[in-house]
Amino acid sequence: MTSRLRPADECVLPTVLRRRAAERPDQTFVIFEDGVDWTYARMLREAEQVAAGLVTLGVGRGDRVVSWLPNGPDALRVWFGVNLLGAILVPLNTAYRGGLLEHAFRLSGAEVAVVHSDLLPRLGEIDLHGLRDVVAVGPGYTGPFPVTVHSETIFAVERPGPPAVDLAPWDTYAIILTSGTTGPSKGVICTYAQLSACAEAAFEGNFGPGDRYLVTLPLFHAGGTIGVNAAVVLGGSIALTTAFRTSEFWDLVRATGSTHVTLLGVMATFLSKQPESAADTEHPLRRVFMIPLSEDAAEFARRFDVDLVAMFNMTEVSIPIISELNPSVVGTSGRVRPGVEARLVDEHDREVADGTVGELIVRADRPWTIANGYLGRPEATAAAWRNGWFHTGDAFRRVDGEFFFVDRLGDTIRRRGENISSFEVESEILAHPDVQEAAVVATPSPDGEDEVLAVVAPVAGRRIDVVELLEFVCPRMAHFMVPRFVRVLDELPKTPTSKIQKHLLRAEGVTADTLDREDLGVVVKRGRVGSRE
Repeated sequence: MTSRLRPADECVLPTVLRRRAAERPDQTFVIFEDGVDWTYARMLREAEQVAAGLVTLGVGRGDRVVSWLPNGPDALRVWFGVNLLGAILVPLNTAYRGGLLEHAFRLSGAEVAVVHSDLLPRLGEIDLHGLRDVVAVGPGYTGPFPVTVHSETIFAVERPGPPAVDLAPWDTYAIILTSGTTGPSKGVICTYAQLSACAEAAFEGNFGPGDRYLVTLPLFHAGGTIGVNAAVVLGGSIALTTAFRTSEFWDLVRATGSTHVTLLGVMATFLSKQPESAADTEHPLRRVFMIPLSEDAAEFARRFDVDLVAMFNMTEVSIPIISELNPSVVGTSGRVRPGVEARLVDEHDREVADGTVGELIVRADRPWTIANGYLGRPEATAAAWRNGWFHTGDAFRRVDGEFFFVDRLGDTIRRRGENISSFEVESEILAHPDVQEAAVVATPSPDGEDEVLAVVAPVAGRRIDVVELLEFVCPRMAHFMVPRFVRVLDELPKTPTSKIQKHLLRAEGVTADTLDREDLGVVVKRGRVGSRE
C-alpha cells in the first residue's frame, strides 16, 4: 500500500460499479442462496431503480437513509441505490427493538427508511424522531402506521436512472452502528476511502475476476461490507447468504463456487467440531480470513485444505494488523501493515514494553482511511481519537513484532491482584472436544471479590462433564485463571453477527444451575491443580 489517496474511479463504490457494468456487463457479480445471480449490469440497474424511487421521496446527496433489512437482494440494491445518489446508508441490526431501536433512529436523523415488512410492528412501539416515509419490503404490512408507508413497488417503476454524482474518496458512504452491547450504539462515520483501504489490505493481489467471496456476516456489520466492496473494486464477485449455518456451510461453498470467506472465531470452531468427512477437501474455497486465529488453526487449514490469514479490524479502522499467509505463530493477529502505525500504551498513552499488555492505538498515513468520528457524539469522538491516535479499546501484547489479542479492556477480569484475559481462558476451554461455545466473565464471589464464571455449551450430541472439563483446563492455565463457577447452556446468547452477548451472562451472574467447583471437590492451588477430593 502507498501513502497516496486512491482516485475516485478506483475506490468510490458507485463510480466503480458504473465502470464495471460498462466494461463487464455480463460478468456475474452476485449469487444468492436460491441460485439466482445478478450480473454487474443487472446490479447497476437494480440500484438505479432504488435510487430513482428514493428521489421521489426527496432523498438527495448527503441525506441519511435507514436500511433495516436482512441479507438478500433488497439489502444489496438499497445499499448501492442510496450511494448512487450520494446519500448515506444507515444499516440497522435486524435484532433491534424497543429502546435500542429508538436510539438508532434518533441517532440517524433519517427521514426515509427502507424496512422489511416483518419488522414494521416494532416501529409502531417507539418514537420515530422525524422519520416521515417508510418503504415496506415484502408481504405482511396491514397498517395503519404513524408515518407514510410506501410499497416496495416504488422501486419497480421504470424511471430514468439518476445522473452520476461526483463523489470523492472522503465522502461518507455509511453510518455503521457499533454493537451497543454495553451501552448505546455509536454511529461510526465511514468513508469510501476507508472501505477501499480494507479491501486493499486483505484482498489485493489474491482476489480478482475469477474469485468469489462468500458473505457470511450481515450487511449492517462492517465485516459484511468489506468483501462486497472488495469484489466491486477488484472486479470479482460475491455469494450473499442470509446467515452463517454450520451444517450448510460447505454445501453452500460448493454450490456458489466461493473461493474466499471470513470466519469469526466461533464460526471456525463450529466447523472444526463437525464430524470429519472424506468431502472435507472437496470444495473451491482457497482462502479463509480467520478472526481471531484459533488454537487449532493449522489443523483447520490441513483438514479443509485452505490457506489462512489472521487479522484485526473494527468498524472504525481499516485492517491495521494482518498476518502473512498461514502464520506459524500460534494465536497471532499478525503484524502492522504498511501505511499504518500502531502502539501499545498504558492509560496515560505511554508506550509499554514488548511482552506487556497495553491498549492498541493506531493511525494511518493516508487520510480518510480511519473513520471520521462518531455521529453526534463529539465527546466520544475526542476521547477515542485523542492525541492524534485512534484508541481501539482492545488490549494486546506484542512479541517480536507479532500482535496478540488479549481482551476487550472492559472484559479483563481482576482476581486476587491478577489480571485475567477472558479470551485466553475461553481459548483453553474451547480446546476441549465436547465444548462448542464458551464465554468467560467476572462475577462477584461470596467472599466479596470477583471470581471467574465460565458459561459453556456442548457440541451437538455430546454432554459436558464439568468436573472433567475443569480437570482438563487446569494444567493448561495459571491456577488463578481456572473458573470458580461453570454454567452449562444448550446455546449461548449471540448477536446476529455471532458475537456472544457477554453482558447478558454477566448480568445473570451465578444462577441456580451454575456449578461451583469448590462444591464439586475440585481443588485448584498454586503448584497443585485439578485434584479431586
